[in-house]
Amino acid sequence: MAKTTDKPASFEAALAELEELVATMEGGQSSLEQSLAAYKRGAALLAYCQDALKDAQQQVEILEKGVLKPFEPGTGDA
Repeated sequence: MAKTTDKPASFEAALAELEELVATMEGGQSSLEQSLAAYKRGAALLAYCQDALKDAQQQVEILEKGVLKPFEPGTGDA
C-alpha cells in the first residue's frame, strides 16, 4: 500500500502514486480499512497536486506580466 503521511518528492511522484491508488481501489480487492486509508492518502495527494498547480500558475502569471521577482511557493502573491 502507498505511504500514508509522507510528502511526495514531486508533483509527478504524487500524481503517479495517486494513479496507483485509484487503480488499486478500482480493483475492489481492498478491505474497508485499506480503502479508507487509500482514500485519505488520495485526498492528501490531490491537495498536494492542486497546490503545486496553483503555485505553477501563479509563477506563470508573474512571468507573463514581466515582473521578475523571486517566487515563493505557497505565498499567494501574484
